[in-house]
Amino acid sequence: MSQTVFVLEDDADISRLVQYHVEKAGFTVRAFEAGRNVVSEAERTPPALFLLDVMVPDGDGMDVCRRLRAHPTLSTVPIIFLTARAAESDRVRGLELGADDYITKPFGTRELVARIRAVLRRSEPKGEQVDAGVLHIEDLDIDSAAMQLRVKGELVVMTATEFRLLDYLARHPGRMFSRDHLLDAVWGDARFVTPRSVDVYVRRIREKIEVDPETPRYLKTMRGAGYRFEIPKAGIMVNEPAAMSELSQ
Repeated sequence: MSQTVFVLEDDADISRLVQYHVEKAGFTVRAFEAGRNVVSEAERTPPALFLLDVMVPDGDGMDVCRRLRAHPTLSTVPIIFLTARAAESDRVRGLELGADDYITKPFGTRELVARIRAVLRRSEPKGEQVDAGVLHIEDLDIDSAAMQLRVKGELVVMTATEFRLLDYLARHPGRMFSRDHLLDAVWGDARFVTPRSVDVYVRRIREKIEVDPETPRYLKTMRGAGYRFEIPKAGIMVNEPAAMSELSQ
C-alpha cells in the first residue's frame, strides 16, 4: 500500500508540481490550500507524513505544526516544512516546534523526494534496536523497541528523530560525540541536515528529560566539541542482556 503525504501549499503551481513528483515516487498525496482542515482530515485518515508550507491562508504552517505536535494521536507523524522562509531563525523555529526537516524554496524535486524518504526511514523502528532492551535511568525509561520515553512513569511524546538521538546518547554513556558524528549515527544518509539541527534537537530533548533544562543533569554540552550523556552512579538498570552487552562496549 502506498503511503499518504498531506501537502499544505496555497500556490497552485507548486502544489501540482509537488503532487506530481511525490506521486511519481509511489506515494499518495492529499493537497490542501489552507490550514483549517488539515488536522481534522488527518484525524479521520492519518497520513504517513505532513509537508507544510509556512505562509498559507487561515494561519500558517507553523501553527498547524504546533497543533499536530500537541495532538494525542498525530503528535509522532513526521513533519517537513517546505517554505520560502530561508532565514536561520525560521529554520530553527520550525525545528523547535517539532518539524523533522526544513526545506527552502526554490527546491529540487529529486531532493524533495529523497528527504521525504529519509524522514520516513528515521520514523521506522530499526531492526537492530528491537533487542536493545529498556534503559531505566533514575526517572527515565527509554524503550528502544517501542520507541517510547517515560519520565516518572508518564509517557512523553517525542518525534522519532528526538527519540533516536536520546537513545543513541543514553546507550553510550560517558562518551562525547561531535555534532557531525551524531548526524552520521542518527540521521544517516540525510545529508541535508546541518550540525545546527543537532543543537535544536538537544534543546528539545532537555525540555523533556531534565528538571532544569538550563542546568542539565543528563545531557551535557562539551563546549566546542559536542554532547555527552551522563548517568549518575548506580542510576541505571537494563532489562535485556543485549542492551547490557552494548553498554559495556
